[in-house]
Amino acid sequence: VSDLRASALPGSLDVSRSMFDLRSPPHRFMKRYDSVSSVPSSTSSRKDSQGSNRSLDTITLSGDERDFGRLNVKLCYVSSVEQIWITVLHCKDLSWPSSCGENPHICVKGILTLPKPVHFKSSAKEGCSDIEFMETFVFAIKLQSLQAVRLVFKIQTQTPRKKTIGECSLALRELSSQESSHWLDVSPPSK
Repeated sequence: VSDLRASALPGSLDVSRSMFDLRSPPHRFMKRYDSVSSVPSSTSSRKDSQGSNRSLDTITLSGDERDFGRLNVKLCYVSSVEQIWITVLHCKDLSWPSSCGENPHICVKGILTLPKPVHFKSSAKEGCSDIEFMETFVFAIKLQSLQAVRLVFKIQTQTPRKKTIGECSLALRELSSQESSHWLDVSPPSK
């Protein structure tokens, strides 16, 4: 981003020519930023190293569109019986590799990263833009143990073969008896 202080105003000799240099021809590089969030808010295209035009995906400021999708979960800790309640609600805007087919069956695998990890898995649903799971998992674990760990979710295809296509996680420091809803951004699986 260009430095707009007096020393870097257009016309100064110390301003380098870059894709953010305001003196560049406007048709070569176009990138608009929202003044509050600095998130690219329009579609841009630029030439890659082979000289072909590539369109960069539009990113909406509302956050409704993500590259890999979002997972909605609810968490609650019932202290009277020392239980954590994890509800996997739905997955929106999920994308998967073409090698998985058009509508693979998808499930969500959860892991509580305790010294002895606790695993659970949702039922498999047909892949689409809004997959509803609506499944609750209950585990009896002391709150002190949970507040030091993470809850990891792996989005997996079941057909044609089992494969992790994305993952996301959540720290459980803020776990309480008040049910909380979370939208987690799905990232490519770590190697």
